[in-house]
Amino acid sequence: MTSTVGIDVGGTKLLAVSMTDDGTVTGERRVHTPQGASALIDAFVRTVDAARVEGPIDAVGIGAAGLVNRDGVLRTAPNLPGVRDLAIKKPLQERLQLPVQVDNDATCAAWAEHERGAARGSDDVVVVTFGTGIGGGLICDGRLYRGAHGFGGEVGHMKVDPHGPPCPCGGRGCWERYASGSALGRFGREAGEAGRATRVVELAGGDFHDVRGEHVAAAAREADAEAVELMDRFAWWVAEGLANLADVFDPETIVIGGGLLEAADVFLDRTRALFPERVLAGDVRPPVSIVPAQLGERAGAIGAALVARELLQK
Repeated sequence: MTSTVGIDVGGTKLLAVSMTDDGTVTGERRVHTPQGASALIDAFVRTVDAARVEGPIDAVGIGAAGLVNRDGVLRTAPNLPGVRDLAIKKPLQERLQLPVQVDNDATCAAWAEHERGAARGSDDVVVVTFGTGIGGGLICDGRLYRGAHGFGGEVGHMKVDPHGPPCPCGGRGCWERYASGSALGRFGREAGEAGRATRVVELAGGDFHDVRGEHVAAAAREADAEAVELMDRFAWWVAEGLANLADVFDPETIVIGGGLLEAADVFLDRTRALFPERVLAGDVRPPVSIVPAQLGERAGAIGAALVARELLQK
């Protein structure tokens, strides 16, 4: 039986799992994400070496937020300051003497949900992770889609409003400026500054500057009318982006994941209701299932372990 390690690289932590070829997770490790390129590579090596103590490892997968090319180079990583054009695959293979696969973290999460989670049985899938920003992964005809250069799936940076607010990517009006956790918090702060959303501001401690998306969701659960209005606005933007993706990829299933899944009870049903109005020919096309992810915060690491396993089958 073979065993692979998958590592999900976050801005604050590395989450690693060890997985056997039957899909059983046999170990999990969390370490603080170090700063700097060389320190990051060293952390990968230490994490895999720790897993090797428990048994032999046959391959390693890395999932990192940002643009990862097909050579395993992390070209840019917005959540890893100072990391740019970082070669991961080659130095790790040399130091570990193991096959290594490097992909975008949401790409890995998409493959995990397809193989072990909410998208099992669907060959055409869009996975969207809603957190501080928006990530995405694509399954086309049962295969993971990476794009010509490995950059496929950056769905959060679809331009939905050319006159919209600036995005950290350098553009303006990206979808994640309207449908992410950051966007929901911004909606709440703007309402608070205008003297509205008083319950939302109360939950934030009384200062509208401190409003975050979680405060809006909490007030909506209390049936606060202004918070519900903000969540409806948020759900509209989620549906708008999902409809754009459905128009392009014609998926059978859309999986919703990420940290904002905790607020699914106050926006997901509304998003589902709005989706047919936004997608092309929504009244006649077959329905698209919009479902919550199942694998939680381990999805990226599990997916990285799964794509590493594919290296052993070539």
